[in-house]
Amino acid sequence: MDAKLEKYFKYVDENTKYFIDQLREVVAIPSVSADHTKRHHVVEMGKWLEKRLLDLGCQVKMIDLGMQTLQGVEVPLPPVVLASYGDDKDKKTITIYGHYDVQPALLSDGWNTEPFTLVEEEDGRLVGRGATDDKGPVLGWLLCLEAHQKLDIEIPVNLKFCFEGMEESGSIGLDEVIIDQADKWFKGTDYTCISDNYWLGTTKPALTYGLRGNNYFHLEVSGPQADLHSGVFGGVVQEPMTILTNLLSNLVDINGKIKIPHIYDQVAELTEEEDKTYSSLSFQNSDLINDLKADIVIHSENADSLKSRWRYPSLSIHGVEGAFYDPGSKTVIPSKVTGKFSIRSVPFMDPATISKLVIDHINSEFAKLDSKCKMRVWEESSGRWWYSSPNHPNFVAGSRAIKRVFNVEPEMTREGGSIPVTLTFEEALKTNVLLLPMGAANDGAHSTNEKVDKYNYINGIKLYGAYWAEIAALAK
Repeated sequence: MDAKLEKYFKYVDENTKYFIDQLREVVAIPSVSADHTKRHHVVEMGKWLEKRLLDLGCQVKMIDLGMQTLQGVEVPLPPVVLASYGDDKDKKTITIYGHYDVQPALLSDGWNTEPFTLVEEEDGRLVGRGATDDKGPVLGWLLCLEAHQKLDIEIPVNLKFCFEGMEESGSIGLDEVIIDQADKWFKGTDYTCISDNYWLGTTKPALTYGLRGNNYFHLEVSGPQADLHSGVFGGVVQEPMTILTNLLSNLVDINGKIKIPHIYDQVAELTEEEDKTYSSLSFQNSDLINDLKADIVIHSENADSLKSRWRYPSLSIHGVEGAFYDPGSKTVIPSKVTGKFSIRSVPFMDPATISKLVIDHINSEFAKLDSKCKMRVWEESSGRWWYSSPNHPNFVAGSRAIKRVFNVEPEMTREGGSIPVTLTFEEALKTNVLLLPMGAANDGAHSTNEKVDKYNYINGIKLYGAYWAEIAALAK
């Protein structure tokens, strides 16, 4: 195994330019799932993957999810791309998930360069939308397979791929596909691997064994039938915006403490053993402040910041629909406004209980106002938290692979974000799921100037090959 991996690592190093050119090709496809004018590009990206997988000798199955009405326009849902390579009963089978859609991006958003043109900067940053989330990792798996073929190295495991084009827009239809195909396409899966997350910092690789869930809510307040002039009606009518801001202010304080009664009741207690793990990690508040370019961090202790991100719930207010937000001034009283907020959940919080507590609290606070306006609150979507064992063989293989490539032990981390499909794979396929990040904490996924460092990208491709080899070694 050592000789084959060394041969593979050498090939990856010698073909860096080719790998970057491949990333440039996929970044150039603006596969923004949330924009109806870009939906055909998401479909284009799915077809690109289909062709690439077929060229690699994979069996491919494209799952049509039908149509969707988006921003008043009927558009096709991009296909779920299923592929498989190898069917050797003496080998372990790994199912690999990724997504090929990306977040919206415009130069005017504050990008330094065109977001859908990959730019290789002097410091090794590969800047472009989707470079780290999630086109770099998805492409990395394909390039790993291709490299093995070109080197005539036998793939040490059987592979199954599942790539979707709606992750950034709610993964519509994906759960149903996974459940339906669990005993069909995915039958025989021994382990599942997802590369759609990041290192804890920027210098040390990580494996992730926990994610927070997410309950997303809409809070609507309505009054008059149309917007009003504040000079005529200010002080005369109850204003929906005033009521909405009052209700939103009773959800969370400025230091992140959720005000909803009993919301913390189901949170797992912090054990002494768990508490010790936070002091051994490389995370520093100073690094976070540097990345944010602002000292707005709530906690003074590094460990407290991590605990707040990983193992305690949080509530974030995301925006207000219907309010005036253009540049300049407009003396308007909005007739209807909708606030949007979410709660990130942790073990052992129940999504249904969270929803009831939130809605009951808002109804109670609204009743106290004795308002003549109308209020409506509902849960738009929910995703459950996920927690695994870092001692599982899947994680052991991932840890050994990281040691081979980076010559260090990985940090075992949880994350504050949510990847709902993780739990779907775990329950439907009845297999352990490993989160194996390629990118670093400062990659800026979803933000302007998103990037993946060349160091992470190239070594990430090496890591994938080492992971396959380590899974095979454990089976012997």
